[in-house]
Amino acid sequence: MNIRTEKLEDIEAIRQVNRAAFGRETEANLVDKLRGIASIFSLVAVQSDRIVGHILFSPVAVVGNCSSNFSILGLAPVAVLPDYQRQGMGTLLIREGLKECVRSGFQAVVVLGNPDFYSRFGFIPASRKSLGCEYDVPDEAFMVLELESGALQDCSGMVKYRSEFRIFDENY
Repeated sequence: MNIRTEKLEDIEAIRQVNRAAFGRETEANLVDKLRGIASIFSLVAVQSDRIVGHILFSPVAVVGNCSSNFSILGLAPVAVLPDYQRQGMGTLLIREGLKECVRSGFQAVVVLGNPDFYSRFGFIPASRKSLGCEYDVPDEAFMVLELESGALQDCSGMVKYRSEFRIFDENY
């Protein structure tokens, strides 16, 4: 298995992975809308020359009190083809993606997801770091990971996702 940065020729395979993993078009459409935005990381998992997994990190903003040079990303989506799920591919994609975030100088990552799964990577409820989510979600499901120790010490406020994420509002 190989984890690498998305290439132009991967676009349709990434759409297929997201559609299969989520059973709908929404996440695939989101990835297409976010593609090309500065500061995104789009990685794929390749096995036997086939893309079997995908992960995307995109910029989010904190509306509140943070230093002007604070940089934070949102992790969404992470997708693995159903036949390859529960084999550690999602975990590998997340670990490699977080390493890329650190190498690129980002200080924190937020995620909206299963606390039992994401806590394995060090994510904690964002409320413990004085961050809230713009969406009405359970407190324990909106989590943050500091990539630099103390990065969120003087930061508080509401995390706002890019306007492209409103695609979910249109589908529910």
